[in-house]
Amino acid sequence: MKIIGITGGIGSGKSTVLKLLKEEYNAYIVETDVLAHKLMQRGNKTYINIVNGFGETILDENKEIDRAVLGTLVFQHEEKLKLLNSIVHPDVKQYIRSDIDAKKQQGKVDLYIIEAALLIEDGYKEICDEIWYIYADEELRIKRLLNSRGGTRQKWLDVIRNQANDKYYRANCEHIVNNDEDFVKTSGIIKELLFSR
Repeated sequence: MKIIGITGGIGSGKSTVLKLLKEEYNAYIVETDVLAHKLMQRGNKTYINIVNGFGETILDENKEIDRAVLGTLVFQHEEKLKLLNSIVHPDVKQYIRSDIDAKKQQGKVDLYIIEAALLIEDGYKEICDEIWYIYADEELRIKRLLNSRGGTRQKWLDVIRNQANDKYYRANCEHIVNNDEDFVKTSGIIKELLFSR
């Protein structure tokens, strides 16, 4: 079973690449953001630790974590964001490690894909066999974000500028998947990466 990390900036087209890997290559996909939300649901260890750390004011009427309330809180206070990350990130990584072991034992998964914006920063290089950087030109990323999510050019430019830059990704990833042009070319790059070795 090959474990591949997928990373890249917002608007680079990671979701499109994941969709292709799932549909064309029967890859098992783990999106760390989605997994984190799942672990934050009531009854899980992560949920209990977050409520213990932040108090019940972050809960909605169903006693679930109100992510909008929590989000506002952590983005206004850097130490609270650090606290949240110190709870969530290790739990996500622990879940993924256990899941990888289980999938290896089952022997039914050939490609295990981990997607995260902070894949490198969160230390997934030690888990992955290789990391792919999904690249797209900044202007194209802004155009995609405006089309798919609305907002303003300045908003998305600010988000992009707050993320790791192209040089950082290139220095820390084994392979670059250029998702700049038409997706047929991107598909060809992916096919070559999977089968040329």
